Amino acid sequence: MNIRAVYPGTFDPIHFGHMDIIQRSAQLFSEVLVAIYDKPLKSLVFSFEDRVTLVERCVQDMGLPNVKVMGYNGLTVEFCQKVNAQVIVRGLRVFSDFEFEFRMALANQRMVPEVQTVTLITREQHTFLSSTTVREIASLGGNVSTMVPRHVEDALKRRFGELGEDGSAKVVPMTQLRD
Repeated sequence: MNIRAVYPGTFDPIHFGHMDIIQRSAQLFSEVLVAIYDKPLKSLVFSFEDRVTLVERCVQDMGLPNVKVMGYNGLTVEFCQKVNAQVIVRGLRVFSDFEFEFRMALANQRMVPEVQTVTLITREQHTFLSSTTVREIASLGGNVSTMVPRHVEDALKRRFGELGEDGSAKVVPMTQLRD
């Protein structure tokens, strides 16, 4: 049975937790579209184009031929309809993620009942990881090498170098939304 899944997110930046969900999804579904949201209602560190490039490099390095990277805007369930996907994949890290994901899954089900939501529980070593955490640590000059691939770490250093001139702590807009 051919099942196409969409794994949506802002991926600002992609981290090892995201990559784990991508890899596990690729084992479960015949095709996985990593869908990068173009215009979220939050401040981003990386441009849409940069986020796509970073995610594409990760997917390429993982060697997953059934995973593709695409951008989108609008409702995720409408994107699923457009690309003939039957499943939305979401990751759960901690208990507080459940309520948010549960409400989102019910809203999506109300709008487009034929698209199912599948949640994958994060691996224990990734429970603390979020893009927000990675951004904050990187903005303060902290070591994120155990959280993101090298090319993402390098991109973060470059970007925060561009954002601040004196090398001191940089202010990065934080969000309550889960990445």
